[in-house]
Amino acid sequence: MFKTVFKSVVLSSALIAAVQLHAATTKQAPVVIQGALDIETDRMISQLKGVKTKTYGGWQFWEGTYQGYPIVISRTLMGMSNAAAATTLAIEHYHPKAIINQGTAGGHDPELKVFDIVLGKESENIGAFITDKKVLGEGSNSLTWHKSFNLLPKNNTPEEEIRHLRFEGDSKLLAAANSLKSTYTQGKVVEGVIGSADVWNNELDRIQYFHQNYKTSVEEMETASAAQVASLYKVPFLGIRVLSNNLTNNGNYNPGTGAACQDYVLNVAKAYLAQK
Repeated sequence: MFKTVFKSVVLSSALIAAVQLHAATTKQAPVVIQGALDIETDRMISQLKGVKTKTYGGWQFWEGTYQGYPIVISRTLMGMSNAAAATTLAIEHYHPKAIINQGTAGGHDPELKVFDIVLGKESENIGAFITDKKVLGEGSNSLTWHKSFNLLPKNNTPEEEIRHLRFEGDSKLLAAANSLKSTYTQGKVVEGVIGSADVWNNELDRIQYFHQNYKTSVEEMETASAAQVASLYKVPFLGIRVLSNNLTNNGNYNPGTGAACQDYVLNVAKAYLAQK
């Protein structure tokens, strides 16, 4: 009798251990969702369950679940360097299934209105240039500046040149985002180019220059930098930006746009994680 009970206990313990091991090895990797400011992250954080806060250096992360799916919210802080550092930390600490960089942006396309959302089919650093040589007193004209050298190593092929100047959004993330377009009722959702730089452009001629030459839909200060790091780690990435203002058509700033984008992006992350 004792041997039978002991054998049952051993088998039960082994079964529990096997179940726990299976659960540990099949645990789903999270989607990391980035936002630079509190107005671009607080609403998402408030919707997570079982939140744990971690701080690495000067960057904060909130781990939790959204409707049962693992999510990490990353507050990157503003700017290209901050975004790159936060993305590196997120990848090294969380080994995410994907990264979505989201938040507010200024419009470059006159056809887009405040509250419209741009899915970053591509993103590009629009703050790297080579200028013409001019002597002292000859002045400066940013409209004549040239695109800079590649930001990443290349293999001397046209394909590499394009790939390293522009970063494509992941096709599966893009599909998940497009599948939810009809659920967003505060504006339209379109694919476009997100331009990033540590510059806040208010000159309409300069904005038009980017829209015509780079085909930018919006500008902000983080997406392309985060995309660059994600590409080196081979982590699927997508930028999603809501227009908070648009100088090209007198679209005034609306702080409520940040919350609208966060709600949409949380559901994009859920749809992506639910894919087989």
